[in-house]
Amino acid sequence: MGMTMTQKILAAHAGLDEVKAGQLIEVNLDLVLGNDITAPVAIKEFSKIGTAGVFDKKKVALVPDHFTPNKDIKSAEQCKVLRAFAVEKEIENYFEVGQMGIEHGLIPEKGLVVAGDVVIGADSHTCTYGALGAFSTGIGSTDMAAGMATGKAWFKVPGALKFVLKGKPSGWVSGKDVILHIIGMIGVDGALYKSMEFTGDGVANLSMDDRFSMANMAIEAGGKNGIFPVDDQTVAYMNAHSEKPFKVYEADEDAAYEAVYEIDLSQLSPTVAFPHLPENTRPIEDVGEVKIDQVVIGSCTNGRIEDLRVAAKLLKGKQVAKNVRVIIFPVTQKVYLQALREGLIETFIEAGAVVSTPTCGPCLGGHMGILAKGERAVATTNRNFVGRMGHPESEVYLASPAVAAASAITGRITNPEEIQ
Repeated sequence: MGMTMTQKILAAHAGLDEVKAGQLIEVNLDLVLGNDITAPVAIKEFSKIGTAGVFDKKKVALVPDHFTPNKDIKSAEQCKVLRAFAVEKEIENYFEVGQMGIEHGLIPEKGLVVAGDVVIGADSHTCTYGALGAFSTGIGSTDMAAGMATGKAWFKVPGALKFVLKGKPSGWVSGKDVILHIIGMIGVDGALYKSMEFTGDGVANLSMDDRFSMANMAIEAGGKNGIFPVDDQTVAYMNAHSEKPFKVYEADEDAAYEAVYEIDLSQLSPTVAFPHLPENTRPIEDVGEVKIDQVVIGSCTNGRIEDLRVAAKLLKGKQVAKNVRVIIFPVTQKVYLQALREGLIETFIEAGAVVSTPTCGPCLGGHMGILAKGERAVATTNRNFVGRMGHPESEVYLASPAVAAASAITGRITNPEEIQ
């Protein structure tokens, strides 16, 4: 029996000719990642191991992004731990205010991940880098500590689900809508500890930003990782951002999949996930009248330049609805600067929105947009659990940048077709 794309990458990094689902293996790591919430715990555990330094100063990345710029004394102390560790261990890839970005936008932008890599990160959305044809997955802080010390990690080889994408998205449909549709179809545990492998001729009709958004939310279906084939778009992205050599892996024709799903992208509509789970999806035509108090556009899921362009296209020359707060978060400083040069920031501010420096902010109920009791938000983030963005009696509706921007104008969840 052949191997899936993920299994081939893991086999190569374990020094094995082949691996099978359920097999326990030890693999060599290409990158170990942590942030200002998870890394301080890992650093504490690292000190107990007794090694003098990290396994490779170029293969550890620390990104304070959840509460930066520091929102309070506690977050300042958390970031101080990262800063001191990065200096002491001479870690090259430490990115703070001025160079900062939301980690899962910043790491690919900096060229730290390429096709064929194995990446672990003490953050569940580390699966984002599967868009580049890498195996990347979230782990706990203790595993991060061990990874920083040894450059290795243990895995149980995941089984796989195959998603055959056909056709071309129409209208305002984006990668965010595709992944919400999939999560709605299979449920939040539908891919539990499985590799979600996206393939088919429809992949060519998804931009890299679409793919990052989809791979990012593999964890919302319970997936161990999400991964895309490497094509001309992938290679162009890597050549533009990285000098690292990459290796392309392809699934065998006789690879074993536990299920195969075919999805016609041309038949999808903009999709919204209702509270309080990402699986509670409805096509935009079935949403009904849902008034909102806040719109959040950004995060590691949808804060890239294409996302901001779509939002600006809808908001240009229009005004945010009265009594609706609109907060926009570019994913990195580079994206922020590009949006500024393209006039997108001006469009947002003239429409009545506020633009924040890159930070996770409201996505996890951290800062910069906390919801009060009874308030509703449309967000391009990845989770809408109870209390995710603030008060436990608030509500978060997940949507694409297009739906979020259209909703900002009307004050209710709105099909972008109504605006243009």
